Formats: sequence, C-alpha cells, structure tokens
Amino acid sequence: MVSTRCVALAGFTFVSAAVAAVFPTLINTERTPGGPMPAHEAAAQVKLPAGFSCTAFAAEPDVGQPIAMATDSRGRLWVAENYTYDNGTLPLQTDLRDRIVIFEDKDNDGHFDKRTVFWDGALRLTSVEVGLGGVWALCPPNLLFIPDRNHDDVPDGDHEIVLDGFDFIKARHTVANGLRWGPDGWLYGRQGINGRSLVGKPGVSPEQRMAVNVGIWRLHPQRRIFEIVAEGTTNPWGMDWDEHGEAFFINTVIGHLWQVIPGAHYRRMSGDDPNPRVYEALEQHADHVHWATREVWTDVRKGVTNATLVAGGGHAHTGLLIYQGGQWPSEWNGKLLTVNFHGKRLNVERLERKGTAVLGRREPDQFLFADPWFRGIDLIAAPDGGVFVSDWSDAGECHDVDGIHRTSGRIFKLTHGEAKPRAIGDLSSLDGRALAKFQLSNNDWLARQSRRVLADRAANGGELTEAQAELDQIFASETKSVHRLRALWALYVCGGLAIDRLSSMLSDRDAHVRAWAIRLATDIRLSEVPTPLLNKFVQLAESDSSPMVRLVLAATLQRLPDTQRAQLVLPLLSRGEDAIDHNLPLMLWYGLEPLASAPTFPFENCIADANIPLVQRLGARRLAENIDIAPERVSTLLNTMVNQRSLESRQAVLDGIAQALSGRRKAPRPASWDNVSAALGAGGDNALQNRIRDLSAVFGDGRALDEMRAIVINPEAGLAQRRAALEQLIEARAPDLRTLCVPLLRVRGLSATAATGLALSNDAGVPRLLVAAWPTMDRLEWPRVMSILVSRPAWAAIMLEALAAGTLQRANIGAFHARQIRAFHDAPLTRSLAELWGEAPDEALQDRDAALRKWEPRFAADALAGADKSNGRKIFAAVCAACHTLNGEGGPVGPDLTGAARDNVAYLLENLLFPSAVMPDDYRLTTLTLKDGRVLSGMVRGRTGATLKLQSMTELISLPVADVAKEELLPVSLMPPGLLEALNTSDA
Repeated sequence: MVSTRCVALAGFTFVSAAVAAVFPTLINTERTPGGPMPAHEAAAQVKLPAGFSCTAFAAEPDVGQPIAMATDSRGRLWVAENYTYDNGTLPLQTDLRDRIVIFEDKDNDGHFDKRTVFWDGALRLTSVEVGLGGVWALCPPNLLFIPDRNHDDVPDGDHEIVLDGFDFIKARHTVANGLRWGPDGWLYGRQGINGRSLVGKPGVSPEQRMAVNVGIWRLHPQRRIFEIVAEGTTNPWGMDWDEHGEAFFINTVIGHLWQVIPGAHYRRMSGDDPNPRVYEALEQHADHVHWATREVWTDVRKGVTNATLVAGGGHAHTGLLIYQGGQWPSEWNGKLLTVNFHGKRLNVERLERKGTAVLGRREPDQFLFADPWFRGIDLIAAPDGGVFVSDWSDAGECHDVDGIHRTSGRIFKLTHGEAKPRAIGDLSSLDGRALAKFQLSNNDWLARQSRRVLADRAANGGELTEAQAELDQIFASETKSVHRLRALWALYVCGGLAIDRLSSMLSDRDAHVRAWAIRLATDIRLSEVPTPLLNKFVQLAESDSSPMVRLVLAATLQRLPDTQRAQLVLPLLSRGEDAIDHNLPLMLWYGLEPLASAPTFPFENCIADANIPLVQRLGARRLAENIDIAPERVSTLLNTMVNQRSLESRQAVLDGIAQALSGRRKAPRPASWDNVSAALGAGGDNALQNRIRDLSAVFGDGRALDEMRAIVINPEAGLAQRRAALEQLIEARAPDLRTLCVPLLRVRGLSATAATGLALSNDAGVPRLLVAAWPTMDRLEWPRVMSILVSRPAWAAIMLEALAAGTLQRANIGAFHARQIRAFHDAPLTRSLAELWGEAPDEALQDRDAALRKWEPRFAADALAGADKSNGRKIFAAVCAACHTLNGEGGPVGPDLTGAARDNVAYLLENLLFPSAVMPDDYRLTTLTLKDGRVLSGMVRGRTGATLKLQSMTELISLPVADVAKEELLPVSLMPPGLLEALNTSDA
C-alpha cells in the first residue's frame, strides 16, 4: 500500500507519492569550503541580454543534484535527482537513493507552486521522460518503465525493466543518459566512451544483445526494438532537434557539436571504432572550439584564462537546446544553446547549412552565471517558450573527483519580457483536431507535446480520425517546411502513413519532405524494401539536386540487404559533386564496405568507377588488406583504374593500397603491377612516383630499394624525403641497414629514425652508439631514442651505466621509461634504476588522500605565484607534449588539455597522481614482446590480419603480427604514475 502525504509549508504544497521509506539523509563529501550563492542571488546575478530575466524556479532543499529534466502535457517539470553518483570513481552509493520529482508553476511566475515526489526508489538515475502511460527512467544497468496510466502521479505498481545491460561500473561519469522523444516517435538516449554495454531485453542471451560503446541509441517504445543510431565522440550529454527534424548532440574534449546522422561513425576521444573497416571517422559539425588554442598555457594558474573565456569557456559541455519557443525575440529562433561547464555560461551557436552538413557558427555568449558553484547539466524548453537550466551546484570539475555536495541544486528559468499565465491547461484533455492545429504554433513545445499526446492515443487505440484529417489538410495546404514536417511526423506517430503514401512523397517539392519520406519508409528494418520504393530511391540518387536527400539515401544504405544496397550505392558514387562534402564521402563508404565481401558484387569495378576519391582510397585499402588471400582483386582494380581514371583517382587507389600494407616488409606482387607501375610512372607526378616506389619495395622490386638508398645518403635531398625513404628501407628490412643508419645517428632530424633501424638488431654495440651520439641529437628526438634504449634489458643496463657516468642526465628518463625498465622484473636493473633515478609510486597501493595532502600545499595559489613560467613551458614540452596537445601544440596520444579545467588543483592532481583511476579501456597499456627480443609498450590503435599499430609515447609503430611473440593488456594507463616524483619541487 503506497502512502500519500500532503503538507502545507511556506505557501507551497508538497506531495510525496510512492515513498517506499524515509528518504536517506544526504551526506556532503565536497572538500571545497563554503557553498553556492543563495539561489535568488545567483539568479539575480546572471548576466543576460536586454529584456531577459532569470528566476530561481526551484532550489535546495526542494531540489538537489538535478541531473536531467523533462516536461509533460500539463506543462509540469519532471526532475531526475541523482544522489548516488560518487566522486567520479564509481557512480553508486548504495546507502543513498535517487528520485523523480515533479514541479508545477500554476501562475507561471517563474517559481514552482507545487512539488510532488513521484518515485524515490531509484539507483543511478540519469534521465527521465514521460509518455505512453507512464514514466521512463534510465537507471543503468536498466531502462525502466514506471506505469501511471491514470496520471495521478502515483506509480500503478512495480516498474518494468524494458532493457538491461547498460554499463555503469566502467562507464563512471560517461554513463548512459539523455532520454528524449524524437519526432519519429522513438525514445532516444546516449552513452559515453568509458562504458562497454551489452544491451537487450531482460533475460536474452549475449548473442541477442547489442554492444554499445559511445554515441546515440534509440528504442521503439511499442515494438521494443533497440538500435544504435550513430557511434563515436567522448561523452554526449545533450541533444535536440531543429525545425527540420535534424538532430544534434553536444560533446566534450574533442569537439562540441555533432549532427546526428544514422549510421555515422564519429571521431573518438580514444580507441578505435568497433568496426575495424570504418578506417576514418566524421569530424565535428562546427567551425570553432570553445577554448583558446594559442594562449600562454601558464595563464591557467590564475583560473580559466581570459583568452579561453573569450573563446567560450572550455571544452566541457552539457545540455543542448535549439530555441524554437516563440517567446524570445525572433532573432533567437533556431539558435543553439549549450552549457559550457567550466565557463559557467551558455554558449550560443548559429546553425548554417553547408552541403549536407549543418555547422555551428560561434555567436556571442550572452547568458553568464556568476555563482562559482554553478555547474549546469541540462537545458530544456519551458511550456511558455522560456528555457529551464538545471544546476548540479557543486565546486568540482566535470568528474566531481573532489567530493559531492548533495544538499544543493537549482533549476533556473530564462524568460524574455513579462511572464504571462499559461492559456492552455492539460493538452491531454483536448480533442484531436485541436492537438493537430498546434502543429502550426510558433512554440515548438506545444507542437511536440501535442504529437506526444496523439502518439499516446494511437498506442491505446484511441479515435484519431479528426486529428488525421486536420493533419492531412496542414500537410497539403501549408507552404512552410516546418509546418508540413510537423504534420508529417504527427501523422506517422498516429499510424497514418503507409508505405505507398510515403513513396508518393518522394516527389514532393520540398527536399526536407523527401528526406523524411525516405527515413520513415525505412524506419523499421525490413528484410527487403518493396521494389517500386527502391526504384524511386535509385531515381533520387541519380537525379535529386539536394545533397541533403543524397545524404539520407547514403545513410539508408545500411538499412538495406546487400542486393538492394548494391543497386542504390552505384548512382550515389557517380555524383562527383559530393566528393568534398563534410559527410557524404564517409557515409557512402560506411554503406559500401560490406559489399566488398558480397560474392556477386563487382566491388573492384565499383571502386575504380567511383567519382569519390576518398571512397576509392578506402576501397583500395579494403582490397589490399586481403592481398595474401586474393591478390587478383588488387590486380583487377589496378588494371581498371589505370585505363580510365584521373590522376587524383590513381593517387587515391595507390594511397589506399599503401595504407593497407603499412608495416609489412613483403606482400604478394599483383600480376598487373609491373605494367601498371610503368604506365603510371611515366606521368611525371612526383607524389605518384614516390608512392609507386614505396609499393614496389614492398612488392620485392630491388630497383625501388636502390632508389631509396640513393635518396637517404644524398645530403642535398630534403630532410622529410630522406626520412621517408629511410623509414621505407627499415620496413623492408634492407640488408645494409646498419651501414646506412650509423652515420645518420648524428644527422639532426634523422637520428631517431636511424636509431629505429638499428634497434632491429640485437647487437650489443647499438646502445653504446646511441649514447655516444646523444649529445648531437635534436632534443625532440631524445624521448624516442630513450624508448629504444629501454626496449631490451641489456640495452637498459648500458643506458643506466651512461646515467651513472654522467653522459646522460636523470631528466632524460621519463616515468614511462622507468616503468618500462621495472617491467623487465630484473632485480639488478630495478635496483640500479632506484639508485640512479628514484622510485615511482605504485598507484594501486598509494594512499589517495595522503598523496593529495602531500601535493595540494605545493600547488596552492601562493606557491604558484612565484612559479617560473618560462621553465614551466619547457617542462611541459619535455614531459607532457609527446602525448598531450596544449594550445595547438603537442601530440595526439592523450586528450587535448587546452579546454580542460586546468585551474582546478584537485582535478590536476587526481589525474597526475592517479592516471589509471578514471581510464577508458582504450587507454590501457599493452606490452608487446617481439621475437627479436625487444619489448614495446603503448596502446594498440588498430590491427588487420597481418599488422597491428602500437601508439607509444613517442610514435605510431606499424608491426607485422608475425613479429609478436607475446601481447599483454595491462590494467594501467599509458600515462604512468610518478610524473611529479620524477621532477624536483620547483619543476613540478
């Protein structure tokens, strides 16, 4: 029996429903002293555009830790309160619970009047959405449905587990989140990069589940079909649809704005795409970032720098809203808003179409929050056209590693002009015709909620004849795309669109309608699309003038069986005008790639005939990866290409073959190679001739190796050309490598490459040659050469002898190199390292709190005030820049640090002292023991049947799999502990 209590307090009514027991006492673990501004003061101090106001809609103790929001047909605000998140290490406090709370503002004055606890028995609650006779709650590992069919705000009974398998242990702060209804009637969600989920209906086998890593997913609420929509990025935490139904999500670290394209593969912060034959990923859909890429990096010691504030505030973003409310001035319609987490503001973007891409253009930031504890999480539309902003209200950075302040939280409301009482009550009480007419409203909230009510009625078998008639009239008579599209979506969720009608819309005058007709006609995967519909798709691919329509067709390829996919892809590949589009070339590749193994599809001819060079390059790579099994396919491609393609296409095909064979010393020579290389080489293009020479070497042509030797020893040749030739000779294992490489050790710019060639030999004299040449080398080459010196135990011993003799300096050895030496488990070596270089802490055994207490005073403001900035830049370049980019300079191995919360000492120390504490699997360290005795460490960054790529601290190495004797994946980060201990106090 569920109890219901009503208590009047301070003019508000508080209703507690579905209260299972007394709610646990909230515990604050935040280490930062003080607290947030009073809510009314924080609202008053928000910097706003002229004519706008901000109110504290709700604040502690009435709301806390508001991680997500939704609204219902009555215009009420539903808030997911998450109290079980714990310090970014494991998002679960089992002695606490989460809850769903409803807020109602009856007089629409910007402050709630009534608060109802709907459910307080949640754990790991990250999102809430309302619809179809109940409430949807994302509580990883589960997606729950809590029925409330009589809408009395009391659950009708036990919740239903709709899906399970969402990872929450490894996922940590990148946990699944973000329930939102799409215009197509599906329930959308998101997941971040740390999670490795295996999602399915409860009780089904692993084979019946879908692996989800990072990206966007969706669920059909009636059919219970679960799909991955798009994959990649870092930690999506905000999503919305524009007036044309194009979805966008917000992200962090590697780029903030991404257009949702079904079937897309986006760049990842770390690791490789689950499909190894994706090869390349789409980049972000914005022409800027929100941090200063060229600022003086040490300025962050004073806080988030002015340069980064001007650029937007930093790399962390949460919440996304495309304004379509009609209450703000017209210039705001269609603008994209997102919370900049570190910048404590809303970033504003102007969306502009360029080809198939809708790109974000930077606009001035006009909503600036003054409270130092402001931590915006979510943005949603308010029923009256205003905007709700949820504030986690804490002092930590984006992982909250310094503790949780559970007793605070706010909901702010942004409004323009004078607030007016809502003229419309509960939309669910209106008839179908009235709901249909709301598709013409200038307030998109009304249009969306009306569609939601119609969808609920359709699911319950309700009467929809009048609604469908009104929607048909709107679609037929209106001229604006937005109104016709809303009618189209409403008809679809009402079940009023059959395939035949959607097929007729493929001839519509409006490209947006044609695009949505394609999407909806293939919304539910079929074993085969009706032939008349497929024929219309092919006609559009051949002749439609809209690149947007062609993008939707390209995305549709992945929803078709192979035979039908083959018919549609060929005309799309003939559209040369799409060759440099932001999205289309890669989307075409993603759709085409499975046909490489289709037995009857002429893949080689398709690649040769394509008018999209990127597809040609990746297609050639796909074929050449199987050159040992099917060299004749590569030969056929080369023959076809040389007879009929442009210079750009020829280069693309050869580049693709070279990419596939990177790291291989030998590969079968295609039967057509001699004739093709002779014909292509006569063209005189330098880039093409260089590529032919490289491939000829791999195909065993001794003449090509002779040409490379001549380049390497020619001091008049360019340094880059000499280095490339030497690298090719090293890959080919040329017999005279030692003779070539020894004198090059003292040629600045070639030293590290020459050392790599010498490292292939177990010659005991090599480390002494490297040590002797060390002073003549470029300092930038030292880390790579040091990695070679510690790749064999015997060589490491000679390196330590040089350290003892003073030939090398302690600063030449990084924490990564020290860890490599200790990994040999050679007692004398480890002892010598400890005596000469020092001990590094064992991260697993280190007392976290004690380590933080030791270092925090050394990073206090007064201690940093006298820091040597010039020396700091040098230390960063020596210790960090090999892996991390800062202000546009550095390596791509680890995350870009430019937009991070570098002014947050707790955040910095947590990552420096405990680099493995919050670590995606893709950053775990792999150790390779090679058959020649070397030991290499790094992150595996892709593999084929013949080769693998290892990203070390200094370089990306391609290795034949046959050279590897042992591969071990370790539970530690590539970034070693002990980076601070390796420095003296002033350098740290």
